[in-house]
Amino acid sequence: MNAGTGVITGVRVSHSTASVDDIAAASGESQRAVVATLRARDGVREAYCLQTCNRAEAYVVTDDPVTGRAVVTDYANDVPDDVVEYMGHEESLRHLLRVAAGLDSLVLGEDQILGQVRTAYEDSRAEDGIGQMLDDAVLKAIHVGERVRTETDINEGVVSLGSAAAELVATKRDLDGATALVVGAGEMATLAARALADRGVTDLVVANRTLPHAEHLAEQVDIDTEAVTLAALTTVVDRADVVVTATGSDDPVLTAADLDDGNDHVVVDLAQPRDVATEARDLDHVTVYDLDTLEDVTEETREQRREAAEAVEALIDEEFDLLLDQYKRKRADEVIAAMYESADRMKQREVETALSKLDLDEEEREVLESMADSLVGQLLSAPTKSLREAAAEDDWTTINTALQLFDPDFGADAPPIAKFAKMGEMPDEIPEGVAEELPSDAPVGALSDDD
Repeated sequence: MNAGTGVITGVRVSHSTASVDDIAAASGESQRAVVATLRARDGVREAYCLQTCNRAEAYVVTDDPVTGRAVVTDYANDVPDDVVEYMGHEESLRHLLRVAAGLDSLVLGEDQILGQVRTAYEDSRAEDGIGQMLDDAVLKAIHVGERVRTETDINEGVVSLGSAAAELVATKRDLDGATALVVGAGEMATLAARALADRGVTDLVVANRTLPHAEHLAEQVDIDTEAVTLAALTTVVDRADVVVTATGSDDPVLTAADLDDGNDHVVVDLAQPRDVATEARDLDHVTVYDLDTLEDVTEETREQRREAAEAVEALIDEEFDLLLDQYKRKRADEVIAAMYESADRMKQREVETALSKLDLDEEEREVLESMADSLVGQLLSAPTKSLREAAAEDDWTTINTALQLFDPDFGADAPPIAKFAKMGEMPDEIPEGVAEELPSDAPVGALSDDD
């Protein structure tokens, strides 16, 4: 297939079906590392990876869905099958729009995910993962996310996991006059710190691997705030009534021994992998919550946003149709360009033959060439219109027939399945020579958008 065409196949492990540990197991070392690995696979033209605290997702563009499914199956081979969700072409596109809109977030309509989609886009670009197909898809998702947040009320109320953590803590104890410890200095930690200050915390300690980043966060909170490094955690945790962790560490930053000081602590672990060792849950004076237990506090916000979510779904339907039309136009334009190139080669050959037999001056030669150009344009005008109409109606049989008529050798080197693929759908039967490309445990039906 040409640049700008292909089939998108996706895979996701998210909070809707998986635990924090499952998501951690599915996540790669980094988004860039995942994209680099996917791009190195045979047949992968483009790749995109989105990894956050409550999702690990990957998308590839291939010539056919068989190759795409084989690649993304390997992406999630370290987690149980029942928490992995595979997506065909159109399902992948719609899911990306819903993710950027905040409809697939733990906190319905949360704002942070839109920035994460943008960061993932830049990470994928840096690893040569973004081509025309994914560029259109991800930029459309970002556009949808922006529209949703300016045209609907989806982000009213609790709008982030950081604010959800503060909301949860406030239901468990009185925060007036409390001391809070925030571990981490990224966006989520910043949101948590601000939300805790808004709910009555009077003293805040920010601990981070690098002190300047902790100091920068401290400057953004309008209460007494102290900045320390992670090395000082054991000396400050004993005076914290509330602890919120949100680091990118691969290993726990707080152990059971760190929290076993005899003081009561409410701890919310927003990290993935976990920041707080699981043994800390066994301490009688320590209550630990994580991403899996935030569902309850976010459900109230979810109910409040049901009506707004309906408006968002309608907006997504509109933009999804526009995206599909955009792809159809591009596919039709590529077919039309191929048709004109084939006709131009014929025209050029015949004009040169005619000129070799005629003794014409420069002006007469120009008249002959102009007439040939005009004939090609007029002869292809009706087919051009028909091909664009066929693309709008998903009539790829007509389009492939047109390609064969104008260029019988078109697609001779393409995988056999490519001749049957239509917007990522699979044929009822796998053509000879293609079946061996299927994963051993993947039935043909599992590769369609309907599953």
